[in-house]
Amino acid sequence: MTSYRVAQVTSAGGAFELTEREVPRPGPRHVRVAVEACGICHSDSLFVNDMLPGVTFPVVPGHEIAGRVEELGEDTRDWGYQVGDRVAVGWFGGSCGHCTPCRQGDFIVCVNLQVPGWTYDGGFAGKVIAPVDALARIPDALSASDAGPIACAGVTTFNGLRRSSGRPGDLVAVLGLGGLGHLGVRYAVAMGFETVAIARGQEKADFAKQLGAHHYVDSTSASTSVAEALQSLGGADVILATAGNSEAITATVDGLAPRGELVVIGADTAPLGINPAQLLLAGRAVRGHPSGTSQDVEDTMAFSALHNIRPMTENVPLEDAGEAYQKMLDGRARFRMVLTP
Repeated sequence: MTSYRVAQVTSAGGAFELTEREVPRPGPRHVRVAVEACGICHSDSLFVNDMLPGVTFPVVPGHEIAGRVEELGEDTRDWGYQVGDRVAVGWFGGSCGHCTPCRQGDFIVCVNLQVPGWTYDGGFAGKVIAPVDALARIPDALSASDAGPIACAGVTTFNGLRRSSGRPGDLVAVLGLGGLGHLGVRYAVAMGFETVAIARGQEKADFAKQLGAHHYVDSTSASTSVAEALQSLGGADVILATAGNSEAITATVDGLAPRGELVVIGADTAPLGINPAQLLLAGRAVRGHPSGTSQDVEDTMAFSALHNIRPMTENVPLEDAGEAYQKMLDGRARFRMVLTP
C-alpha cells in the first residue's frame, strides 16, 4: 500500500476534506502507527481554527490515537517496541528532553511539547508518524475505540484526580458530565472519593447515579446555588472542573472546604471571576492540570481495565470526520465521537 487517507482542513475554520497521501517512512526515534481509532476532542478546534501559535495548514487534527506499530525508525530499539504492538498517542505527543521542565522530569509541561494535530499530523488519518516517547502500550482488555479517548480525556481526568490533594473518603466534586466528566465521576468513585456530580438539569441525576456518583447537584436550580449545595454536604475537598465554561467554574469556588482545591481541566478563554478574598480566608487553591505523559496514559489504561471503566463513544468512519467534528462542536455528541479509519 503506497498511500493512505487523511481528513484535513486547508484553512482556518474550513471544512474537512478527504485526501490521499503517500505513506511516509519514520525518521530516527520515530515510529509509524497504523491508526485504528481516533477520538475527537474539543481541543481539536484550537488547531482547526488557528487559535494557537505555530499552527500550519493543512491541519490533520487528532490527539486521541490508538493503533498498531507499523514501522520503526532508527534509534528506537531500546524502547522495546515491535511491529504489531498496540499503542496509543494522546495530547502528549513527545518532549524535547532538554528544556528545564524536561530536565526536572516534568515532561508534560515541556516548553517544546509536541502535540498530534498541532506540531505534526494527527490521527484523523490512516497512519501517523509519532516520536517513540509518545507511545503508550494498550492493554489487551481495551479496544482501540476505548484506548484512543483514554489517551487524552481519560488521562486528563484520572491524573487530575490522583495528583490532587484529595484522599480516599474526601468529598470530591466533578463539574460537567460530558466527554471528560463522565470518566471523571467513574474514576473518582473507583479512587474511593465521596463523589458529587454537577451538571445542568435535574434530568441528568439518574445518569450521574448510574456512573456511581453519591450525590448530584443541578447547576440550574433556582433554589440552591452550586456553592450552597456543596457546602450543605460539608464543602468539597477537591473540585475537578471538566466543563469548558469559566462562569460555571467560577460558581463552584465558594463550595470548596477550607484548604480545598479547584483543579481546572476544562478549557475556556474567558477569565475566571474569582477574587483574592475567596481564596485567602479559607486557604483555597486553584490550579490548572495539563493531561499526562505516555506513562500516565499507560497508568490510566491499566486502572481503567482493572475497574472496568470505559469511555462512552460513538464510532464513525473517517469519511464522516467533518460531520462528527461538527456534532462535537454543537454539543450534539454527548460523549466521545471516535473516528475509525
